[in-house]
Amino acid sequence: MRRTRAAAIGAVVISLLATATACGGGSSADGGSNESPKTLTYWASNQGPNIEADKKALEPELKKFEERTGIKVKLEVVPWSDLLNRIMTATTSGQGPDVLNIGNTWSASLQSTGALLSWDDKNFEKIGGRDRFEESALGSTGAQGQDPAAVPLYSMSYALYYNKKMFAEAGITKPPATWDEMVATGKKLSKDGKWALGAEGSNLSNNIHQVFVLAKQHGADFFDAQGKPDFTSDGAVAAVKQYVDLMATHKIIAPGNAEYAQNQSLSDFAKSKTAMVLWQAAASTFKSQGMDASKWGVAPVPVQSGAPGQGRNLNSMVSGINMAVFKNTKNADGAMKFVEFMTSDEEQKILCKTYGSIPPVKAAQSDPAFDRPELKVLRDTLATSAAPLPQVPNESQFETVVGTAVKNLFATAAGGGAVTTESVKAELTKAQQQMPKQ
Repeated sequence: MRRTRAAAIGAVVISLLATATACGGGSSADGGSNESPKTLTYWASNQGPNIEADKKALEPELKKFEERTGIKVKLEVVPWSDLLNRIMTATTSGQGPDVLNIGNTWSASLQSTGALLSWDDKNFEKIGGRDRFEESALGSTGAQGQDPAAVPLYSMSYALYYNKKMFAEAGITKPPATWDEMVATGKKLSKDGKWALGAEGSNLSNNIHQVFVLAKQHGADFFDAQGKPDFTSDGAVAAVKQYVDLMATHKIIAPGNAEYAQNQSLSDFAKSKTAMVLWQAAASTFKSQGMDASKWGVAPVPVQSGAPGQGRNLNSMVSGINMAVFKNTKNADGAMKFVEFMTSDEEQKILCKTYGSIPPVKAAQSDPAFDRPELKVLRDTLATSAAPLPQVPNESQFETVVGTAVKNLFATAAGGGAVTTESVKAELTKAQQQMPKQ
């Protein structure tokens, strides 16, 4: 999944998930498909640098779909800060779109509402078959053992982006491969009003993505084998502390980053205010902010030791966007045709080139555009050293409460307060207490 969500969503999501029923989709109040079988509503997630950029990218493709099928698609690009809340409201009110994008980490949570169409073999056959998609991408489409609640649309992984000029000026010849190297490199770069690493302390989803990976590197998960929250294990605590310590102890992240939200760390990087940033498929955003591709390099996210791989050397979550259909859409045939169109080899090449993502459709990856050095790092990471976030019904609440715990700890660090093992564990204990009882 990309981008962030507001902290206030947490209580809303917990309440809505507890009461949601399978009643969403196709509402005339939202211009849904019961107006006409030749009309679909589509909520797209904000993938580009801004909403207008997404409209510019998507509208020609939607026009192409209309010319081929006679079905008009009413597009709304929804910011990440609003998307989950909008979706959850739609599942309870019945006033929602026919087709929508979801962050892949939300798949199991939204699946548990019963509002989304299930992608059984019969439905997959309508869009060319399940085996067209990368297995790693399908791993983030719903709870294990159940038919997926969505299909993969854009695949991404995290990478370390670095400023070549700033590295050269500091006498640094290669990007850090381990976290110890990150700290050592970072101290050389954090000077003269500039900082080594960008972060977004108020971006709850990004906080989760970083500490999930670090927890894996410490041999921990945030849920046990039964899907119950386990936020206070030694490994989870160590992971959160290690991330926040990049600001609190090592001082290679600017204190002001504690308040940063969606894309602010990317803006600083593009303006050479920071030398590194950990992000997923960032090339299009850098380009939109005037940073030429020749000015930055890309490398795998650091690990504790050795090289990226499975087990404790995982260095990314399986990131991406899925496409879902509300179960009771009044235009099921049209919705299926639209999903087929958006996941076609042709459209996958067009859209993933635009957004700098990896096509989850295997045949589309043959395009030479996806062999660029940056995308090769992302592809290799997805193939060899990435894991999906927990596919459990309460995953979205986990992102909110643990993401907020990390946000609070960054705020403490920015204010000069001590971030200790005990204070980290206290924040995570509070977060776990906010999870729904199972």
